[in-house]
Amino acid sequence: DNMEYKAFLIKYAEIGTKGKNRYVFEDTLVREIRKRLKDLGSFNVRKEYGRIFVDALSEYDYEDVIGKLKKIFGINAICPMVIIEDTQFEHVTQEVIAYMDECYPDKNITFKVNARRSAKTYPMDSMEINREIGHILLEKFPELKVDVHKPQVLLNIEVRNHIYIYSVVIPGVGGLPVGTNSKCMVLLSGGIDSPVAAYMVSKRGVELDAVYFHAPPYTSERAKQKVIDLATLVAEYSGTINLHIVNFIDIQLAIYDNCPHAELTIIMKRYFVKIAEALANKTGAIALVTGDAIGQVSSQTVQSMAVINQIATMPIFRPCIGMDKQEIINIS
Repeated sequence: DNMEYKAFLIKYAEIGTKGKNRYVFEDTLVREIRKRLKDLGSFNVRKEYGRIFVDALSEYDYEDVIGKLKKIFGINAICPMVIIEDTQFEHVTQEVIAYMDECYPDKNITFKVNARRSAKTYPMDSMEINREIGHILLEKFPELKVDVHKPQVLLNIEVRNHIYIYSVVIPGVGGLPVGTNSKCMVLLSGGIDSPVAAYMVSKRGVELDAVYFHAPPYTSERAKQKVIDLATLVAEYSGTINLHIVNFIDIQLAIYDNCPHAELTIIMKRYFVKIAEALANKTGAIALVTGDAIGQVSSQTVQSMAVINQIATMPIFRPCIGMDKQEIINIS
């Protein structure tokens, strides 16, 4: 789609828009969108009529911008929009024809016009706009068909001080905007479970810090780099993550020398929790997050988790707890 869109309508998730929290939710989302688009061009992100608009004030790359917006929690849908400033009906019909022609090269589609008139001063009401525009499009493109119940294309026309038209709806990632729900400390290992857990917690509006326990020479530099790469991937959704890398080797050797070998993993994990908690207290995180799922592995039985939990004083969230491997892979 190579149309030159000058604006996007951002539809946000229903959750969090209730009552007095609505403003916090919207303002956080606006701030987040501004931050993420900063390097991609010049954009004006504004809040109007319970909606968020992004106006492009400069050249930009469409795919890059959509790619970024699709990774912002709190956005339910992104609608590339054409703004018609000259609202005379003749002009509007010309713009709508050009829009449909460019957006839908294959005209073998069903459509419906959905006009909303917020500017009551406009000479035509929404029913009239629907009828007229629908009629003109059918005359212009005979292959089009009207379907009022389940159209493939819903052509939205919003009449305000300008006229907005949009029909393309790009699904967003949903969730709540990051920064609306405190901060957690994620215990990252090199696997996919812990980054998935991080992603899921972040999707609920939580900011993230992370800690990785490095035990050279037992864990390689490659393992460490893998964790950094995983944290970087999560950060594309969650925003900045401070990753703490803790050299664990001395503690690990002390455990080997002094503890029963059957319990090494559990004892080690208890120390992970203890250190993660100490870091969390420094950074303002108020809960820990791990990638644990109930499994067969010795340290992932319910009994082991219960024993590991006993050392903690803050909550440990385990968003993957009831998932099997395939479900975790699907999210990752």
